[in-house]
Amino acid sequence: METVPIANTNTTTGERTHEVEVPTFGLGVYLMQEPGECKSSVLHALEKGYRLIDTAMAYGNEHEVGEAIRESGIAREELFVVTKLRQPHANSHEETLERCQQSLENLGLDYMDLYLVHAPPKDPSARPFVWQGMEECLSSGWTRSVGVSNYGAHHLDAMVSYSTVMPSVNQIEISPWLQRPALRAAIAGIGAVPMAYSPLARGHKVEDPLLGRIAESIGCTPAQAAIKWCVDAGAITIPKSSNPARIEENLGSLQVDLSGTEVDFASLEGSYVSGWDPTSEP
Repeated sequence: METVPIANTNTTTGERTHEVEVPTFGLGVYLMQEPGECKSSVLHALEKGYRLIDTAMAYGNEHEVGEAIRESGIAREELFVVTKLRQPHANSHEETLERCQQSLENLGLDYMDLYLVHAPPKDPSARPFVWQGMEECLSSGWTRSVGVSNYGAHHLDAMVSYSTVMPSVNQIEISPWLQRPALRAAIAGIGAVPMAYSPLARGHKVEDPLLGRIAESIGCTPAQAAIKWCVDAGAITIPKSSNPARIEENLGSLQVDLSGTEVDFASLEGSYVSGWDPTSEP
């Protein structure tokens, strides 16, 4: 599977530090809360060739991700594990360290590959201290890289004043119906890479007639076309599914060639937010 380098860029010098390779495609495990659902999904995905798993403390399934990793028999260094600091827990430097350790304990891992602030802390005055905690998690070796999720361009701009290193990733909702060129440009501007969740707009748009015509014209499923658009847009893409057939179908999107569909995909843009969107918060 193809990978992309991510790194935390020094705010003062512009030097890239803690550079790691991330698969461009992985499995999201949001809303997998039935006992065993997450574990079986991760095991199936790993068996089929997935190597990136994205979870969060808020999902309540970090422990099942860890169990699946151990049972898979795949060497830890071959996997890329992402988890996140819950927004209600993003209050201080100390709590950030505490929750990172708690996530590692839940996962049963010695380190995670990427630790994200799940959303901008509700209290703007806490944001510098939370990020300093993230930087300490990085320097302590608890995570190989640090980033953010659901941050708008104005949140990223503000980070320059209080960070030593900037985020390596901003995980946001991106789909053919929510293309976000300005925010993607802002992410690139700080030396980071976008990570796309809900590439299918939580399933709300899979029946879109134009998407169906695009998919038919290139010989793939509508879901595969939408997912591949996100990958081709330069986003690490993490569709969520606990259905084994869908997990395999989604992986097949990497073989899709979208050449000649650019105009049609551009016309799908509608600023359609399918769920939570803290990027617009103050």
